[in-house]
Amino acid sequence: MSKETYYVTTPLYYTNDNLHIGHAYTTVIADALARFRRLQGYDTWFLTGTDEHGQKNERKAAEAGVSPQAYVDRIVEANKALWRLLGISYDDFIRTTEERHKTVVQEIFKRVYDQGDIYKAEYQGLYCTPCETFWLGRQLVDGKCPTCGRDVELVKEESYFFRLSKYADRLLRHIEAHPDFIQPTSRRNEMINFVKQGLEDLCVSRTTLEWGIPVPFDPKHTIYVWFDALSNYITAIGYGRDEDKFRRYWPAQVHLMAKEIVRFHAIIWPIILMALDLPLPERVFGHGWLELDGERISKSKGNIIDPKVLVGKYGLDPVRYYLLREGPINSDTQYSEAGLVQRTNVDLANDLGNLLSRTTAMINKFCQATIPSPVAAADDGVLRELAGQVVGEIERAIDAMQVPEALIAINRLVNRANKYIEETAPWDLAKDPAKADRLNTVLYNLAETLRLAAYALVPFLLEAPEKICRQLGAESDLQAIPWDQGTEWGGLAPGTGIRRGDPIFPRIEEPSDECPASVDVSQATPTETPGAPRTACITYDQFAQAELRIAEVLEAEPVPKADRLLRLKVRLGAEERQIVAGIAQHYRAEELVGRKIVIVANLEPAKIRGVESQGLLLAASAEGHTRILTVDGDIASGARVK
Repeated sequence: MSKETYYVTTPLYYTNDNLHIGHAYTTVIADALARFRRLQGYDTWFLTGTDEHGQKNERKAAEAGVSPQAYVDRIVEANKALWRLLGISYDDFIRTTEERHKTVVQEIFKRVYDQGDIYKAEYQGLYCTPCETFWLGRQLVDGKCPTCGRDVELVKEESYFFRLSKYADRLLRHIEAHPDFIQPTSRRNEMINFVKQGLEDLCVSRTTLEWGIPVPFDPKHTIYVWFDALSNYITAIGYGRDEDKFRRYWPAQVHLMAKEIVRFHAIIWPIILMALDLPLPERVFGHGWLELDGERISKSKGNIIDPKVLVGKYGLDPVRYYLLREGPINSDTQYSEAGLVQRTNVDLANDLGNLLSRTTAMINKFCQATIPSPVAAADDGVLRELAGQVVGEIERAIDAMQVPEALIAINRLVNRANKYIEETAPWDLAKDPAKADRLNTVLYNLAETLRLAAYALVPFLLEAPEKICRQLGAESDLQAIPWDQGTEWGGLAPGTGIRRGDPIFPRIEEPSDECPASVDVSQATPTETPGAPRTACITYDQFAQAELRIAEVLEAEPVPKADRLLRLKVRLGAEERQIVAGIAQHYRAEELVGRKIVIVANLEPAKIRGVESQGLLLAASAEGHTRILTVDGDIASGARVK
C-alpha cells in the first residue's frame, strides 16, 4: 500500500428508507480508518454516498405519491444528517442521480459495449426487487431470495448482457495471487467457490424500468442498478473527467461493506474494471452483520435500530465506541442496548474515566495542580514500555482492518495504569519527603499515559480525547498532531497546570430488568446436576449480553492463602488478562498452561482474596467433580462463542 494516498469507501446506501445501526456500523468503521490514516500523514480520500435508481425506489415513490427524485432527495437529507450526528468525516458524498456520475456511467457502458463485452439478448430469470438482483433457480432458498428471504418474480424481457464469463479465469487468478484482495479469509473462500462454479453473463439493462440511467445508444433500456452504482468508486474521483485526481487516488485501498454484498464488489466490480483495463482495488473487506435476536438487522426484515435515538440517549462517543469495539469485525455481532450500556460503564466510565479522575485528583492534592517533573532514576519504565508496545499493536490492528483489536490495545494500557496506581500507592509515597522524586515520576507517568491514550483514541472517539487533554492542561488541535509525534512518550510538558472537571463518562444506570452486569464468583454455586429443576427461561438477547470468548492459558499459579483458587494469565487475541478461578482442588496449575478455555469476557472486574479477576472461567460441576470448558480443534484465542 502506498504511503502517499489512502482511498477508503463505504458502499452506496440504497435510498428506499432511512438508515439504521447496521449502516452506521460500516460507516463508523470506515471513518475510523480514514481518521487514523490522516493522522499518519496519508493523503486520504473517504467516499460514501447513495444508490438512488432502481425499481424498488420507483415503486416506493409511486406509493408515496411523489416523483422518484423527490422521494430519494428526502432520504438523502436524512442520511447526511445522520452522518453529521455521528461525526463522519467523508471527503465526498456521491449520489447516483448526479450528472457527474450519470454521464460517465453512460460512457463506461458504451466503451464496454463497443469492445464487444456487452451484447443484446432476451432474458428470462428470477428477480428480487428489494435486492435488485437476478437469481438462478438453484440459488434460491425454499423458492425465495437467498439474501432477504422474499418472493422473486419471473422476468422475461430484452436486455443487454455483460460478459462476466469471459473474465472468470482472469479474476480467479487475481484472487489466488493476491490473498489480501478479498478479506476476511472466509469471504475469500466463498468467492473462489462461487467463481469456480461458473459465472453466468450478467443482465445489465431493463426495459421495464424508467427510474435510472438510459443506455446511451438505446434509450428504451435503462442501465441495471448494480452496473450503475458500482461505477461510483471511479466516477467520484474523476474518471473520464479529472484524470489527475483519478490517477492520484485509484486504485482504492479498501472497499468496506457488509458481507451480503461482497459478491458484487469482489466479482462484478473487478470484472468491470478488467473490461476497462483499470487496476483492481487493493482490498474488498466484507465485515459481519450486526444481529438482533439472532437475525441480521436490515430494512427488509424490519428489525432496525435507529442510531439517532441511541446518540440522543447515550451520547456520541459511547455509540461510536460500542460500534467499533464490540466486534470481532470478521464475524457476526449480536447487537444489545444492554451491551452498549455495559461497554460504556466498564471500558469508558470505570477504566478510562476513573483513571482520569484519580490521576488528576492526586496531582491536585500532591503537586499543587501542576504536572510534575519525572526523574529518570526514579522511573520503573512500566507504563512507558507498555505504551510503546500498544502503539505498535494499534498500527498492526488497523493495517489488518481489526479495529476492535486497536481499542483492546488502548484499553489494556488504561487498565495497566489503573493497576499501576495500586502498585505504586502514591498516597503512601506522599507521606515521605524522601520519596518525592518517585511520587512525581509516578504521577507524571499516569498523566502521560492518559495523554497518550487520549491521542490514540482520536480516530475512534470525537469528544473524549479533547476533554481528557483539557483536564490535563494539554489543549491543542489533536487532529493536527502527526501520529508519530502524538504517540511519542513525553509529550506532556511538566509544569503544565491541570484543570479537573466533571466525569467524562458518567455511569449509565442499567435497566433493572436486564441480567446483572457482574457476578460475585466467590459466592457462585455449582451448576445444576442432571434432573435438577430448570431455572427460568431467558431471551436470546439476554444470553447475548454475556460475551463468551476463547482464551489461551499462558500462566497458572496458586493464589496465596487460598486453597481453592488459581490465578490464570490468559490471552484473548491481542489482549492479556488475569482470571481467578476456584478450581485448585480439581486441577494442578501446570496442567492448565496451553489449554483453550471459555470465559465470560465482559464481566465487571472483581477482587477475590485481594487479587483482581478480569473475567469468569466456565466450568461444570456434578457429584463433587468440576471440569472446565475447553474447545476441540485449533481456534484462535479471542474468538467469540455463540
